[in-house]
Amino acid sequence: MRGIERWTPEQQTRIRERAAELAEAICRIPAPTFAEEERGRFVAAEFARRGLAVEVDELGNVIARRPGSGTAPTLLLAAHLDTVFTDVTAITVTRDGMLLRGPGIGDNSLGIAALLVLAELLDELGITTPGELILAANVGEEGLGNLRGIRGLVDRFADQLGGVIAVEGHNFGRVTHVAVGSRRYRVIVQTPGGHSWGAFGSPSAIHVLARIIVDLTAVTVPQQPKTTYNVGLIEGGVSVNTIAPHASAVVDLRSVDPHELTKLATRFEDLALQQATDRVQVKLELLGERPAGRTPPETPLVRTAIAVLRELGREPILDASSTDANIPIARGIPAICIGITTGQGSHTLEEQIDLEPVPLGIQQLVELVRRFPVSPGLQD
Repeated sequence: MRGIERWTPEQQTRIRERAAELAEAICRIPAPTFAEEERGRFVAAEFARRGLAVEVDELGNVIARRPGSGTAPTLLLAAHLDTVFTDVTAITVTRDGMLLRGPGIGDNSLGIAALLVLAELLDELGITTPGELILAANVGEEGLGNLRGIRGLVDRFADQLGGVIAVEGHNFGRVTHVAVGSRRYRVIVQTPGGHSWGAFGSPSAIHVLARIIVDLTAVTVPQQPKTTYNVGLIEGGVSVNTIAPHASAVVDLRSVDPHELTKLATRFEDLALQQATDRVQVKLELLGERPAGRTPPETPLVRTAIAVLRELGREPILDASSTDANIPIARGIPAICIGITTGQGSHTLEEQIDLEPVPLGIQQLVELVRRFPVSPGLQD
């Protein structure tokens, strides 16, 4: 397998500026989870301008297909459309030298921009893949989107897929091959309520909810495989002198091991429901579920990603995270998540990305596409 021919400074500058221009344009279009339509229309038009066959499926996923020369397995590259910000967030994008700032600029405007630049470069470089290449801008990656976009893509193309690469703007140099699974619940407590003085002794929904939370924090979880819990949101009550008739909390349970995740979820459900009495109702709503799993590091796709990064002068970091790669990993399809550049402030209004490494991040994509599929042993 021939090594990487590094791009000239002039090529790198052109690619960097093109990616920055596209990332800024994408970032300026609001795309909160469940409302990605406007950004999706922009991306679909950009894919079409590059001569790709484009469709928008019933979920809102933008799917661009590039035919291969033979019958080799299909490679899917997916970058999510949605952001954690609401559609009323004022979106301002600014540039200061090699820094580009804006809410969602790296997560995941740059990831989508990288797919668009990749489509251009494959044609410019005359790269023909032996199997079909699918470039997808998918919905529902963030929060309670519950990976619905990538679920739909994998459901549809599973029989054809030989590999999946999730593309994020941040974390260049990382190869995420372990899927952190999660279960997210809303626990709802309801009681008759009453006056804090006159009905003293009646159960309070807030007090019951507090006991559930305390019981959860007393649960012992393993450090390896890493398993965690968090209560991220609490609501309830009426006034300072009212026994609360209702209270709720949103709970996040995570693990890299599916058995530990199931064990923790079962324990949480039990300790919550055991607080129910004839005067206390406890309900659990499953808000989202992301499967855990791993693509073994000896898998050709992982080994190729490692080799490419080393050839680009970066020592790869193998890690675990919750990404769109969770779904194909859990279904036994070789999958990883990679980044295009470095940055900081993800999920904040002050998010920023470093533009200097962007050409290397995109060259990484080109090489992964060029070398797929790869036989075991040929990627070292």
